[in-house]
Amino acid sequence: SSGINAEYGNTEILKTMGFAAKALEGAHKEIGDIDKVQDLMDDIQEQQELANEISEAISNPIGFNQDVDEDELLAELEGMEQEDMDEQLLNIPSAALNLPSVPTAQPATTTHEEEEDPDMAALAAWAT
Repeated sequence: SSGINAEYGNTEILKTMGFAAKALEGAHKEIGDIDKVQDLMDDIQEQQELANEISEAISNPIGFNQDVDEDELLAELEGMEQEDMDEQLLNIPSAALNLPSVPTAQPATTTHEEEEDPDMAALAAWAT
């Protein structure tokens, strides 16, 4: 009985291997020649390389692919801002600068004696 079971198992294995062989044969017919597969793999690799080049180009902003000194950039910005401010100051219309003239006469001096505050006099007397 064990011999029959072993033979039955071998038969099933052979049937399964036959189905697998037919399935592989069908897949190979559908795929075609190995050269077609290799051509397809080459096309995929070319497209991946192109995609990587595009990705690299996008990830490197224009003008910033070299090291940038932030202090130098800030100094340049401050210089540009100062130039802009200087330009604005030089272009102020003369009407805005209508200032009074400087006085030439000596100021009048007035002498007036301060009246003594009675509270302050009392405080001074108390302190002495």
